[in-house]
Amino acid sequence: MTRLPYAAYLDLIRSESARFRDTLAETDPTAPVPSAPGWTAADLLWHVAGQVQHFWTYVLDTRPTAPTEETYDEPERPADATYQDLLDYFDQINATFLSTLEQIKPDETVWSWSAEQTAGFTYRRQAHEILIHRLDAELTADAVTPLDPALAADGVDEILDIFFGGKPGWATFTGGDHYVRVDALDTDTQTWVQLGTVSGTGPGGDSLVDEPDLLVVAQESIATGTEPDVVVEGAAEDLDAWLWRRRDDERIQVTGDKDIYARFRALTNQPINDDD
Repeated sequence: MTRLPYAAYLDLIRSESARFRDTLAETDPTAPVPSAPGWTAADLLWHVAGQVQHFWTYVLDTRPTAPTEETYDEPERPADATYQDLLDYFDQINATFLSTLEQIKPDETVWSWSAEQTAGFTYRRQAHEILIHRLDAELTADAVTPLDPALAADGVDEILDIFFGGKPGWATFTGGDHYVRVDALDTDTQTWVQLGTVSGTGPGGDSLVDEPDLLVVAQESIATGTEPDVVVEGAAEDLDAWLWRRRDDERIQVTGDKDIYARFRALTNQPINDDD
């Protein structure tokens, strides 16, 4: 695991939010967002303020058992809002979100859509959420700057573990004999991924039978002498942006079994539902 201290996540949410806002403040509100087809700069600004940080402020502040349409009143974007209105709204929501986070300890119980039901999940998830959306803003402005290496390396672990490797509680993963190792060269961090299958039947009748899947595993849990079938390597920011489909694989190097890599890519090239 490459998790950062929670204080670092909070600082990064603060700094990345500011960079996101400053970038969009200097961008044409009608400019298309290359990484989100159909969105404009104004849409991206509203998404982060009115849909992401507003929602998680509500979750942290009210501690719902599970948010529903009846309990959460999602704000409606005003049809007559100017771009400056949206910037001002972002400032308001972002300040409230940060203030709310500052008052909550990471180990406090807080709902999330993941298996981890703590405020710490929100600290980590929202640091990565705003990092990637800051990159979206800079792609829109054609003014991309580097990603924080430590946060990006942690992001590689997060997307592989939680998004591509996440499973419902009723599903069982059966690991196979093949491994892929993802190396962030500039941070000297590695993420081991085991390929396998998942099966199970949910309470609502949903069923999975030997569906191809993956699991992030701790290196110390792997049998001594085991070598990865595939090694994927690059700078942390290139790997993170690539996995989030914000960058191509031009600066990614792959060595090893081509068929195993194809299986890995099939599992990591699916639509991502980040649920914010």
